[in-house]
Amino acid sequence: FAKEYFLNKAKEMEALGADMISIKDMAGLITPGKTGRLMRMLKQEIKVPIDFHTHCTPGYGLASALSAIINGVDILDTAILSFAGGPAAPAYELIQIFCDKLDIETAINRSVIAAIDAELREIRKELGSADNLKIVPRVFDLTRDKLPADIDKLFDAAIAYAKEEKEEELLTACHKIEEWFGFPAPDQKVRDAEMPGGMYTNMLSQLKQLKLEKLLNRTLELIPSVRLAAGLPPLVTPTSQIVGAQAVNCAIDEEKGNPPFTTKSIQFVNLVKGVYGHTPISVDPKFRYKIAGVEDETPYDTRYYKQQPNPVFEEYGGLKLADNERDELLLELFPNVAYEYLKKVTEEKYMNEIHAIEEEKRRKWLEEKQQYENLSPEEKEKRLLDGIYNYQWTSTDHEEASLGRS
Repeated sequence: FAKEYFLNKAKEMEALGADMISIKDMAGLITPGKTGRLMRMLKQEIKVPIDFHTHCTPGYGLASALSAIINGVDILDTAILSFAGGPAAPAYELIQIFCDKLDIETAINRSVIAAIDAELREIRKELGSADNLKIVPRVFDLTRDKLPADIDKLFDAAIAYAKEEKEEELLTACHKIEEWFGFPAPDQKVRDAEMPGGMYTNMLSQLKQLKLEKLLNRTLELIPSVRLAAGLPPLVTPTSQIVGAQAVNCAIDEEKGNPPFTTKSIQFVNLVKGVYGHTPISVDPKFRYKIAGVEDETPYDTRYYKQQPNPVFEEYGGLKLADNERDELLLELFPNVAYEYLKKVTEEKYMNEIHAIEEEKRRKWLEEKQQYENLSPEEKEKRLLDGIYNYQWTSTDHEEASLGRS
């Protein structure tokens, strides 16, 4: 997967109408040097905005994010300090310090971020039983806290190293910055297993629930071979969870003295079979037969496809649940969550229209009221008499029948 591979993919997506391209480095494996070279190439060839998403588990995240900024990234994914670093994305607060030094305006309300971080720290305490790392970064409020002089110089040095493409020096400076803020150290096991941070924490939680934490290291060793056998699918949800769960199954098989892939999930079978689509490289037909019982790639049979219901809400003025292609895709991909979300959007849209109509009525009434108040007493009297003598009095046939005609 050379950088030209990703450039061609980006061009294909742009040609299909993508409104942005995201470099999604789920495992945090892209180095600062590769980030810079790829970013420069994309910015030269792609017209839509470029987003960069990475994780910090293997130790590249902060340095690669800085390299992306130096080389013109349009959007950078971050996490708020208390939930950043380690298996998560780089901290917004650290990125903001870099942006301040580079005179890049982010237009982010720092006071709001500080308040959110304080709330998230309490939430993280509540989630303590599910927190595998239990390493919480130090509190740092950008609106009031100042960096020590030596740490501030590290930020300056990191910027200089990023511009000069001195990767080792850049990584060293960023690791020292992260150490001062209290982030977890780089995880060599995750780097070797080439797995996303979220996949790692989910897998660890699953093994703990099964009381099989002792199999973690072996599971990490198996992930690359399981992924390769399945056609090198991208380790992003859901395929990351499919590969991770299968690696756990293989480790358990091995522990029991069974051959690998004795235990396999239906999701892994479908992945290898081809139900979820083409994988980046072809699956060995013999392996596919072993797992799925067929040698040839077998895509999903569309005869069994049933489109998700897309009801019309008469109570909301006849609005449809999904009224455009994007919402329809959302409904197909995530039916349960999307239904409730789109229904709420539909309700808000309807109420906004009602409010707009009522506001327009009120505006016209105020306008007419003002026009009346501007009339002279004589004009008001004339208007009153005209209204009395020229008003079109009407009644229903039923009323006329009961009252009689004159």
